[in-house]
Amino acid sequence: MRIISMIPARYSATRFPGKLMQDLNGKSVILRTYEATVASNLFDDVYVVTDSNVIFEEIENNGGKAIMSIKEHSSGSDRIAEAVEHMDVDVVINVQGDEPFTDKESLEKLIEVFKKDDKKEVDLASLMVHITDKDEINNPNTVKVIIDTFDFALYFSRSPIPYARDENVNVKYYKHKGVYAFRKEALLDFYKLPMLTLEASEKLEQLRYLEYGKRIKMVETDIQGIEIDTPEDLERAKKAWR
Repeated sequence: MRIISMIPARYSATRFPGKLMQDLNGKSVILRTYEATVASNLFDDVYVVTDSNVIFEEIENNGGKAIMSIKEHSSGSDRIAEAVEHMDVDVVINVQGDEPFTDKESLEKLIEVFKKDDKKEVDLASLMVHITDKDEINNPNTVKVIIDTFDFALYFSRSPIPYARDENVNVKYYKHKGVYAFRKEALLDFYKLPMLTLEASEKLEQLRYLEYGKRIKMVETDIQGIEIDTPEDLERAKKAWR
């Protein structure tokens, strides 16, 4: 089984433009993320795939591997699909470019899903973290996921799901971490299929997979990491790195 990692890296970002090129204790955020992914020693290859000459040169000039997107893309999955379409690969792990603290243990759990999936019942695997803070549960920037008894995703939403009509029921809330593992076929299917209403409404690409019947296996991790979405997140990351 050939397993690679792809790190989609867009220069422009709504909340924090140019965040991937911000300095994180001597190196850019995207270079830190790339190096952490390579250092896990879990992959046959690691690439950054980007629409930015600045990011492309940052990786290449530091001895890494980068791919320039040919087309414009609205999601990381589309960007990765274009890059891997003609590659000889079985499973692709999408590591977010703004997560320099991506950890080996969580990535190993995702890879293990596919190694155990002899019947190829899993199209994707992804990570989730148990959350209890009410502000985080109600925050639309925190994507929540609900699962069935076999840990397959039922739905993702920016709203609190499930809705706690009966507060005496002991419901667990899970935050979705945007680290995905795809079978190549599922990724290419996504690339060719049009966006439907749920994805358009929530602005969550993972809903396209569910709307077309793909199965997403969720893996629980207790490692939160730090996603760099704002200047404040960057300051937290600098302190954590020290």
